[in-house]
Amino acid sequence: MKTTDARKREILESLKGGLIVSCQVQHDDPIYSEEMPVKMAEAAQWAGAVGIRANSPEQIRAIREVVDLPIIGLYKIWQEGTDVFITPTLEAAKQVYEAGADIIALDCTDQMINGREAYHLLPEVKEALPEAIIFADVSTYEEAKRALELGADVIGPTLYGYTRQTKDIEQPDLREFARMCRDFGDQAYLIMEGHIYTPEDAIKCLYLGAHAVVVGSAITRPHLTAKRFVDLISGYQNNWREEERKKH
Repeated sequence: MKTTDARKREILESLKGGLIVSCQVQHDDPIYSEEMPVKMAEAAQWAGAVGIRANSPEQIRAIREVVDLPIIGLYKIWQEGTDVFITPTLEAAKQVYEAGADIIALDCTDQMINGREAYHLLPEVKEALPEAIIFADVSTYEEAKRALELGADVIGPTLYGYTRQTKDIEQPDLREFARMCRDFGDQAYLIMEGHIYTPEDAIKCLYLGAHAVVVGSAITRPHLTAKRFVDLISGYQNNWREEERKKH
């Protein structure tokens, strides 16, 4: 069932029907600068966004100082031998929460890390950080179902298209997301994230039952937006998704 904690519900209900902007920048992005995530977040708040998704304790802390919107925090850590990189450890989750995130995003897929599936971290984080709201990033209906059973407060198909079994897709699976909303919407908050490129896409998701919609690349990663245009104009000779997947 959905959380009954009054503070958590207030935060989550404040997101209802709105846009959450993912304000992330990697060191090797052509738009990288230390202040860029903060500028992105300020622009998102100015535009009327209801929340921010941000990566790393440093960027979360900097955004928290200037923006009063709820923050979905994560910590991307790439390691050899695993495809799991979104807040992959309990220590990473603690750092995200201590930096000021209201919600902690975790990889809750079946992908392996340190000899076990990523989703095993979810109950450990809930036990260690009971005040935190947990956002389960999944890639399939089955993973969403398991995340719900493990106590996730929020579930989103963030990693659809970024796991080995889904890596070849370019568009959101709205039919599958609608199924998640129908089956799990009374028990957790379903937030759409991943491959949303237009306002029309976002409206479709809200119609299907999304509590809110996260948009990142289409708003805050202009180099990837440009690459999508170039990819199409050139007759799909250069797959822009390969560049995106390098550092999702």
